[in-house]
Amino acid sequence: MTVYLGIDTGGTYTDAVLLRDEKEVIAAAKSLTTKTDLALGISKAVQKTVMQAQIDTRDISLACLSTTLATNALVEGQGDRVALVYIGFRSGDIEKHGLSAALKGDPYLELKGGHTHAGTEAAALEEDALRSWIEGLSGVYSFAVASQFATRNPSHEKRVAEMIREMTNAPVSASHQLSAKLNGPKRALTALLNARLIGLIDRLIERTDTQLHSLGINAPLMVVRGDGALISKDLAREKPIETILSGPAASIVGAQWLTGAKTALVSDIGGTTTDVALLRDGKPAIDPLGAQVGPYRTMVEAVAMRTTGLGGDSEVHFITEGLKGGVTLGPKRVLPLSLAAKENPEVVHEALDRQLKNTLPDDADGKFVRKLCDMDVAALGERDARLFRQLTYELQPLGDVVRSRLDGSALSRLVSLGVAQIAALTPSDASHVLGYTDAWDQEAARKGLLVFARRRTGSGDILSQEAHDMAQKIVDQLTHQTALALLTSAFCEEDYAFSNAPETLAQHELMQRGLSGFRGLVKIQTGLNVPVVGLGASAKSYYPAVGTHLNCDMILPEFAHVSNALGAVVGRTRIRKSGSVTSPSEGLYRLHLTDGIQDLQEEEAALRVLEAYLRKSASEEAKASGADDIHIDIDTEIKRANIEGRPIFVEAQMTAIASGRPRITG
Repeated sequence: MTVYLGIDTGGTYTDAVLLRDEKEVIAAAKSLTTKTDLALGISKAVQKTVMQAQIDTRDISLACLSTTLATNALVEGQGDRVALVYIGFRSGDIEKHGLSAALKGDPYLELKGGHTHAGTEAAALEEDALRSWIEGLSGVYSFAVASQFATRNPSHEKRVAEMIREMTNAPVSASHQLSAKLNGPKRALTALLNARLIGLIDRLIERTDTQLHSLGINAPLMVVRGDGALISKDLAREKPIETILSGPAASIVGAQWLTGAKTALVSDIGGTTTDVALLRDGKPAIDPLGAQVGPYRTMVEAVAMRTTGLGGDSEVHFITEGLKGGVTLGPKRVLPLSLAAKENPEVVHEALDRQLKNTLPDDADGKFVRKLCDMDVAALGERDARLFRQLTYELQPLGDVVRSRLDGSALSRLVSLGVAQIAALTPSDASHVLGYTDAWDQEAARKGLLVFARRRTGSGDILSQEAHDMAQKIVDQLTHQTALALLTSAFCEEDYAFSNAPETLAQHELMQRGLSGFRGLVKIQTGLNVPVVGLGASAKSYYPAVGTHLNCDMILPEFAHVSNALGAVVGRTRIRKSGSVTSPSEGLYRLHLTDGIQDLQEEEAALRVLEAYLRKSASEEAKASGADDIHIDIDTEIKRANIEGRPIFVEAQMTAIASGRPRITG
C-alpha cells in the first residue's frame, strides 16, 4: 500500500487528504487556518486524517502542499525588504513599468551594462559602482537582478549575483532563471517579487517540515506550482514566485481527477473568493500573458484563473438606491457573525439583543471589530494609531470604536495592514439559518439577519420581516453573482472576438432575460454550453441553484470540499526549459543558453545542440525536483522570412518539457 498526503492552506480552512495507491481517498479533514503560523493548522488537519484513516504515519510515502501564502502576500503587500539591481535599461524605466510601486521604497541601483538582442555586450558592467552600493546597504533580506536581454546572454546577471553572494551571503533572484522570454522590465518585476517572497516561503516550508517530522512523517515534501505541477521544496524555496495561484491550480487538478471531465468550467468557492478556470482536453488552460496577482502581471506560467471577491465569508452590503433596496456581496472578507459568537458569545449576543431593541437601526449594527496582533504604532498616522490603541483581542461592537467617517477610514487601513478584523453578516450566516450547516452559532446568525433586515428601503419599508427570508435573499444574491462570474469567464475563453467586454456581455439584459427563457415576440434562451464542476466546502449548498440558473449541468463530486488538497497530491512534476537560436548574419547561427552564447555554422547542428542542452537541463532539474520515470517532450517553433523568393532563417524557439511522477519513499 502506498499512501500520499495532500495539504492545502486556504484563507479560512487548512485541508488534508490521504490517498491510497493513487486511487482511493481514505481520509479527509479540515482545520481552521492559523494565520500567525500556518504550520499549526497544517499539523491539526494532518493529525485528523491520520486518526480517521488509522494508519501509521511511517506509511506515508509523499507529502504535497498547495498554499495561498505567496498569492496573499503579493495581494496584501507583505514580504521581506529587498534590493533591485537593474542593468543596462533606459533611465526612467523603474517608474514607467510599475517597478517603483512594487519596490515600495526599497533600494535599487541602475547600472550600465547589459546586452543586445544578438547577445553581444552593450556596455561594460559597472562592478565598482555595484560594490560601493552594496557596502552601503543594510536591512536587506534578498536581492533581485535583471539585465537587458539577459535571456540572450545572462553573463552580467550571473556576475552581479556572484558579487552579491560573495559580499552579503543573501539570496539572489536572477531574472533569466525565472523566465526565458523577452521583456526585461517584466522579468525584473518577476525577479523582484520572487526575492520578496523567498523568506516567507522558506519559513513556511521549514515550519511545515518540522511539524510533519514531529508527527513521524519523513516523506519527501513537494509544493504545487501555479500551473498545477509539483516541484520539490528546495526549488519552491529558490523560486517561490512560481507558487502563486498554487491553491487554485491544485483545485483544477483535483477537479479533473475527481470527475474525469475533459471540457468544463471549474468554480471553486472559498471563504474569500470564487476562482473560475477552464478545463480543456482534460488540462487546465494556461494564461498566455503570465500569472496576474493583484496589481502585478508576472512572467510566471500559471493557470488562467479569474478570481472574484465572492465567498462564504463575503460581507453583506445593503443597497440603498431604488425603492426596493436589496443586498450585494463582497469583495472584502469578514469574520461571520456565527463564528464570532462561537469565539466571543457574551459580547456578540448582548450587542445583537440590544440592537434589536433600539428604535432605529444604525449602520454599525451587527458589526464587531478586534485586533489580530500588536504592532509599533509609531509606523501609523495619528488617527490610525489612536484607533488601534482602542482595539482589544476580544471582539467589540463596531459602534463603540468607530464614531465617524474618519474613524471608518482609519479602521479600513488597519484591516488592510492585517492587524485588525471586522465581524459582520455573511452568506455563511445565512446558510446556518437555512439549515445548510450547523458548524457555528445558529442563533447569532438569526439575530444578525434580523438586525440587518431592519434597514429601510427607498419606499420606507424594512428590507425583510423575518430571518429565513433575509437569509434567502442573501443566498439568491450569491447565486446571481456566481452566475455572473461564470458567464464572464466563459466569454473570456470564447474564440469569437466580441465587441463588448466579457463583464458587459455577462450582465447584458438579453443574456439575463434569456437565462429565464424569455418568451415574447422574440424567444431568447441563454446559458452555459459546458458543465460546471463545483468545488469548495459550501458548493453543495449553493451551487445546485447556480446550475439551474445557468441552464447547465452542475457536477458536485464527492470530496469537492477538499479538492485543493487532493489536487496537490495527484499532480505530476513538470519542468520547462527554453532556449533560442538567432541568426545575427547569414550563415551564422547563435545559440542563447544559460551558460552564455555559442555560434555554429549550420542550422541543423545548432538545433541539435540546443535540443541536447535543453533535454539535459530539463532532465537534471526534474530529477533534482524529485521526479521519477521522466519523459521529455520537445516543442520547436522556427520563424523564417521570405526574401527574394527564398526562405531565410530568422529565429528558433525551443522548449523541453520534462515530466514524471514524484519520487516516493518506501
